[in-house]
Amino acid sequence: MLETDHFLDIDDVTTDELETILDRAAAIKSGADDARLPERTLGMLFEKPSTRTRISFETGMTQLGGHAVFLGPDDIQLGHGEPLSDTSRVLSRYVDAVMARLFSHEDLVEIAEYADVPVVNGLTDDAHPCQTLADLLTIREQFGGFDGVQAAWVGDGNNVGQSFVVGAAMAGLDLTVATPPDYGMSEKCVEQAAELGHEPTIVDTPEEAVEGADVVYTDVWISMGQESERDEKLQAFEGYQVNEDLLSGTDAKVMHCLPAHRGEEITDDVLESDRALVWDQAENRLHAQKGLLVELLE
Repeated sequence: MLETDHFLDIDDVTTDELETILDRAAAIKSGADDARLPERTLGMLFEKPSTRTRISFETGMTQLGGHAVFLGPDDIQLGHGEPLSDTSRVLSRYVDAVMARLFSHEDLVEIAEYADVPVVNGLTDDAHPCQTLADLLTIREQFGGFDGVQAAWVGDGNNVGQSFVVGAAMAGLDLTVATPPDYGMSEKCVEQAAELGHEPTIVDTPEEAVEGADVVYTDVWISMGQESERDEKLQAFEGYQVNEDLLSGTDAKVMHCLPAHRGEEITDDVLESDRALVWDQAENRLHAQKGLLVELLE
């Protein structure tokens, strides 16, 4: 069991608990663990659509011997017609845990405040800690651990990037970050990483970031809900595409949380090359989340 009641940010767990979750995930992936959560139910709240998040959580609960209930935007109007606090308290009477994929991180915090069961962040505009669990599991598998691994983030300082900055610090990864002006990581997440003893190195160009990197991570430039900023962001991110020219002279593997906007932040040839770890990342959402759910609920 974890000491935390909820998993809203990656540093809601300690560094030791993070290692325990990854160990559990690896054991589950190897087939060593069977159905650990019989008759448990996960309630899944979705304001934002998803492929990987819904399927991985729903499949994971089934494989663990439990059940997942999907509640989409047409099934439940969070904060409209019923306060978030009421929704949270009612759900707590029905399910053993709640996973919420929302726009507002503040809404997630309010749901957790009134819940009597664990609440898991399936993504908010501020953070995506479940993705970071899968990312760290993938890196650990690929490189046999974290010692001496040099990672680079190239692109937008978005929710995925911010969770990865803190998660990388917790794991002891050396991380270099290159983002356009005005699109950097939040001061809060950089300060959190510094407090953990692994402040990321911030550089001016993608070329500086990937120099000596073992793994290069990128994500979409236009996140869900930012479609009106498309032209502005495409101009700002010129030169930040992860392509073979940027990676030439390196043996770096490439990560992307998906879905990818091919031809924007990353090219087809990189995604389809032997460099890409993206399919392992996608699979590891399933295993990492199963590890998390077992540690929260068993």
